[in-house]
Amino acid sequence: MSSSLRIRLLISGLVGIVVATLAAVVLPAGPAAAHGNVTGPASRNYGCYERWGSKFQDPAMATADPMCWQAWQADPNAMWNWNGLFREGVAGNHQAAIPDGQLCSAGHTQSGRYNALDAVGNWTATSVGNSFNVRLFDGASHGADYIRVYVTKPGFNPVTQALKWSDLDLVSQIGNTPAAQWNQVSGGVQIDVPVALSGRTGRAMVYTIWQASHLDQSYYFCSDVTFGGAGTPPTSTPPVSTPPVSTPPVTTSPTASPTTPAPPASGACSATYAVASSWQGGYQGEVKVTAGPAAIKGWTVSLAYAGSQTIQQGWNATVSASGATVTATNTGYNGALAAGGSTTFGFIASGASAVPTVTCRATV
Repeated sequence: MSSSLRIRLLISGLVGIVVATLAAVVLPAGPAAAHGNVTGPASRNYGCYERWGSKFQDPAMATADPMCWQAWQADPNAMWNWNGLFREGVAGNHQAAIPDGQLCSAGHTQSGRYNALDAVGNWTATSVGNSFNVRLFDGASHGADYIRVYVTKPGFNPVTQALKWSDLDLVSQIGNTPAAQWNQVSGGVQIDVPVALSGRTGRAMVYTIWQASHLDQSYYFCSDVTFGGAGTPPTSTPPVSTPPVSTPPVTTSPTASPTTPAPPASGACSATYAVASSWQGGYQGEVKVTAGPAAIKGWTVSLAYAGSQTIQQGWNATVSASGATVTATNTGYNGALAAGGSTTFGFIASGASAVPTVTCRATV
């Protein structure tokens, strides 16, 4: 065999290995560009995204939030695409389209992407009172032909029972409501549907059907609740973020990572910093931005480190580094915060993790 032939065969083999390796890598897709979800009490997949989106690979989730862990492991796109849980062409016959035991996944819609949401277990529950609001966020301003809110009957236990249609009582609904009648928020519109019950205690599920107005498109959301709390509505507009496309393996838990103490509530905004995870040669930082006593239109956070930093990627903010200072500015969808409202952003940096000095400046 000639030397040139051996070289060609070697190159061909290497190319084959590279192609096979790339084919095996499945990167999480970004969220759907439109649509919406129930953000309060948070639906199962929106709640998992809200709590773990910036640290979805953290093994601490397996014990701290096991139902979210199994959902992330089954299909991360169920959380990245938290606003795409719908079916089309149902024509109002929801019970015929969705079998018992599959209500949370809308009958295994979207090729089974959301199937793990039907799993029976101890999902993280929102504490609510007997009177509370269901808050629906609509990122595409579709509006609604109607919104129906159901609550499981007394005695139903979502920790041990799969949800069936016969488990539900219709407790509230609104009719045709164009998007112009919803509350305008950054990134879309939202509406609160009031629910008033009496004598309820313990675990339950809230099931919401949103019939969008732009075509025959029906959305279905399962929210886990515990009756007996104050039931405050969400304070910030949900983001439409891009997930990290290549996060190194996590080796430490966020509970063991250094954090900055909460600064005094002076000025128009404040920010707190934590190391979400770290590994050999890098780390993932997470920052929570909170508006002060008045609403703000935008924010900029500065992180002053002892040494220079190299930022590899960021999400939910425009993140850059100049020497020892990392600067993050809000995106178009999470700059406007109500008084006391908050949002988060994250980034991946190379080098050793350290606790910076954090400052927040707001546009009012």
